Amino acid sequence: MHPNPAFRGTDAQRSLAFARDRAFGTLCVNGDPVPHLAHVPFLLAENGKSADLHLVRSNPIARLGMVPARLAVAGPDAYVSPDWYGLPDQVPTWNYVAVHLTGTLHPLSPDALRDLLDRETEHFEARLPKRPWTTTKMTPLVLERMMRQIVPVRLAITDVDSTWKLGQNKPEAARRAAADRIADGHGQALDDLARLMRTPPEP
Repeated sequence: MHPNPAFRGTDAQRSLAFARDRAFGTLCVNGDPVPHLAHVPFLLAENGKSADLHLVRSNPIARLGMVPARLAVAGPDAYVSPDWYGLPDQVPTWNYVAVHLTGTLHPLSPDALRDLLDRETEHFEARLPKRPWTTTKMTPLVLERMMRQIVPVRLAITDVDSTWKLGQNKPEAARRAAADRIADGHGQALDDLARLMRTPPEP
């Protein structure tokens, strides 16, 4: 997380709402000799206290049992050219949104897997302009075979940390001028980032 307090004051509930909507992140746990990472969709509970997800059984994280973990959720990001501020003596930077959910990862009962898959499917299919796909469309034996390859886990969340680096340390006119040029630049979800730069969250 960025150390500048200007980027760290966003309300935890807004950061949780962002993570809940994004619903995809990088799960990180300690490993030897390097950390273990898994890129996963997840379902964040309404109260923000837990995130449910599944892992491929062969993933090293799935074999660790109960461990400290962090789920890093990245949002829009982009390079910002100093020329866009209309101010002298500026330097290049990168604006972005990121939320870290920290806590303890633990396995769920295998009996919870089907419910988790159905909830995940319902959550993501609801965003598509079509009749939702459900697991009932699968041949039962095929579904059972595929379910044996994955395990359900839950991150019990104890801390929410976020960075909303949107140029809040610049004069408003300079921040908005840069936002107007973001779409010409390099990054991800540029229009979303430009919108956030124009109206950054209040601390």
